[in-house]
Amino acid sequence: MAVIALASVSGSPGVTTTALGLALLWPRPVLLVEADPTGGSGLLAGYFRGTREYEAGLIELALTASSIHDGLAEVAQRIDGTTVSFVAGTRSHTQATALRDLWQPLAEELADLESTGQDVIVDAGRLGLVGSPEPLLASADLTLLVTRTTLPALSAVRSWADSIQRGTFDWQQAGVVVVGDGEPYKASEVGRVLGLPVVATLPDEPAAAAVFSRGVQPPKRFETGSLVRGLQAGIASIHSTVSRQRSELLEGVRP
Repeated sequence: MAVIALASVSGSPGVTTTALGLALLWPRPVLLVEADPTGGSGLLAGYFRGTREYEAGLIELALTASSIHDGLAEVAQRIDGTTVSFVAGTRSHTQATALRDLWQPLAEELADLESTGQDVIVDAGRLGLVGSPEPLLASADLTLLVTRTTLPALSAVRSWADSIQRGTFDWQQAGVVVVGDGEPYKASEVGRVLGLPVVATLPDEPAAAAVFSRGVQPPKRFETGSLVRGLQAGIASIHSTVSRQRSELLEGVRP
């Protein structure tokens, strides 16, 4: 498949929750990279509820004397019982600037993982912050803006959407993940206002989302509930979007 990046522009629409949910339901082995410059691992503190200690992550990767390829293998940790591995983010926002020279070589290494049968999901956190992993966003096959449908949320994301359409950012392809479809605006309205395709729509279900964000026990019928169904539909849509883009690129280079 590809490298998929997720980011937000304001508030807390659920980037980390969405990224982890996608990863745990992903049909192929996948590496989840916590590249949020705000610091702190959402997985270790949230999904693992603090029961799993920090061992190594992006800072150790940035400081490694090994190649990025070897260093990545050393810092990636497996989520037991799954085909998901993850690279923990920084422990403090003050470490974000130390990653500045890591992002580009890491982006190149992540792109090469596809040939090994492993896909990548990047949790890029909020856009515009110091230390933002811009090379990871630029190299991703698909960069998704996660947003709720409230007027303040859409007002914030619209300025970024306008910049994306003007080509301010050198992203390969951009789309939107809508959280809370119809609360109050529908996904179709969001896509029309932002001028970007809505790739996935997820329900705003705090109890179900807490399984990923806080590691709580799944509620009854969680696996057949609307959040899991939305994530599964999102995965199918992501795959279709990336495949279509690649087909169009191939058509464009054929004589």
